[in-house]
Amino acid sequence: MAKEKSKKKLGMTTLIFIGLFLGAFTGIILYYFVPGGYMRDTVLVDGVFYVVGQGFLRLMQMLVVPLVFCSLICGSAAIGDTKTLGKVGVKTIVFYLFTTALAISIALAVGTIVKPGLGLDTAAIQTQDVTVAESTTLTETLLNIIPTNPIGALANGTMLQVIVFALFVGIILAKLGERVEVVSNFFAQFNDIMMEMTNMVMMYAPIGVFGLISYTVSQHGLKVLLPLGKLILVSAIASVLHVIICYSPLVKYVVRIPLPTFFRGVFEPWLIAFTTCSSAAALPTNLQSVRRLGASKGVASFSIPLGNTINMDGTALYMGVCSLFIANVFGIHLSMDQMMMIVLTGTLASIGTAGVPGAGLIMLAMVLQSVGLPLEGLALVAGIDRVLDMFRTTLNITGDAAVAVAIDATEKSV
Repeated sequence: MAKEKSKKKLGMTTLIFIGLFLGAFTGIILYYFVPGGYMRDTVLVDGVFYVVGQGFLRLMQMLVVPLVFCSLICGSAAIGDTKTLGKVGVKTIVFYLFTTALAISIALAVGTIVKPGLGLDTAAIQTQDVTVAESTTLTETLLNIIPTNPIGALANGTMLQVIVFALFVGIILAKLGERVEVVSNFFAQFNDIMMEMTNMVMMYAPIGVFGLISYTVSQHGLKVLLPLGKLILVSAIASVLHVIICYSPLVKYVVRIPLPTFFRGVFEPWLIAFTTCSSAAALPTNLQSVRRLGASKGVASFSIPLGNTINMDGTALYMGVCSLFIANVFGIHLSMDQMMMIVLTGTLASIGTAGVPGAGLIMLAMVLQSVGLPLEGLALVAGIDRVLDMFRTTLNITGDAAVAVAIDATEKSV
């Protein structure tokens, strides 16, 4: 009986955390104490660890498009009439935009006080080549949301287009009701299949997390953190402040659940987000966590997939901190107008950021261009982008969960 109890206590979250710790420990041992060679570099690091880690990441990404598509359809249909759906939709988007704008404002405030990058010796830092994506106009961005070929959008994983099409299908299913019961049941059952598939993939999570972390640490060691430690510290402080200022009051006073309960509830998706640096990979577990925290199936299935694409508080915060960092490195003073432009473009850019590792770095280029900051600064940030990505992705999925349970609470109070 005692053995059975101890086995039950060792849940998935604990196993993932163990995988994270063992991966970091293994990576440190290999980087600092094992000499380079065929066995370490080719067989272990670029072979076993890479395959195990990337295999887990691909399994999670495999779930995203069908899960988002089915969840949004089921969520829209479950909410019921189009009037209620419209109200929930508007409320969700307003919440998301507000928290994103607040995140980037906090980042600018903390960055202005701490001044990361000021007096940094750029010659001492190894920079990386960065490919900068061509910036698109606001009109093109808005038009690109509408899919010309929904099947193509599903095949290519163009998430904003998938969301728009899924919302249309869900709204029509809700409107037609019993006349389309067979189609509604199909999507509901397919959604159940995807959730069961998520459970199966998550059994592999501790091993996948071990592979991802051990690969990263065994390649870079801890040296990547030292030269740009101030930027990492500012990102961490701003992230914690955003949780305290924005999410904590939302959970405590709107949702009215104890803060420890909420943070325990989202701890598992936190670990997935932190290790994979992909909010898309953390989406399935985040959806389950929000349901366990008491959110209704309709609101959870609607808010979490939508937030996974348009609610990127961590990415917005990252853009604010990095913009100030690059300005300080090159001795450029940012005016209040430029800071307001960073808030605006950072909010818009974060909405279009894909929930995959490294996507924030590409969108940062757009923000830098909007305020005339040198794109050469991206090479400095790229060296530690993986570390910054861990913070911003964790914050992204926390925002999705906090807003989802808050929207659900406001709907239940009506």
